[in-house]
Amino acid sequence: MAFHRTELEPFRCEVTPHRDEVLVRPVGELDLATVPMVDEQLAELSSSGFTQLVLDLRGVRFLDSTGLRMLLAWHGRSTNDGIAFSVIPGPPVVQRVLEITGVDGRLTYASENGRR
Repeated sequence: MAFHRTELEPFRCEVTPHRDEVLVRPVGELDLATVPMVDEQLAELSSSGFTQLVLDLRGVRFLDSTGLRMLLAWHGRSTNDGIAFSVIPGPPVVQRVLEITGVDGRLTYASENGRR
C-alpha cells in the first residue's frame, strides 16, 4: 500500500498576516483533534485586532462535522461581531462535504489570494 507524502505529514496551521487581513491555512485533516488549534488561532488573531480573517482550505485533506461547526461559528461571528470571515475553497473532497451539508451556501468565499 503506497502513501502520498501529504498523508504522512502532521497537521499544521500556517498564518500569513497582511496589512488589513490575515490568512490562516490549516494543512492536513480538519477534525475533532485539530479544529481547536485552528479555532484558537482565529480567536487569537481576532483578539489581536485583525478584523478580516481568511481561512484557506486548499491544504485540508479531510473535513468532519467539528470543522463544519467551526466554519459556521466563525460565519456567525462575522455576522454578529463585525469580523469579516471568508474562506478560500478547498479541494474537491472538502468542497463536496460543504455542498452536501449546505454549508457552502452560507459561507463567504475569497479568491485564491485571500481577497473577497
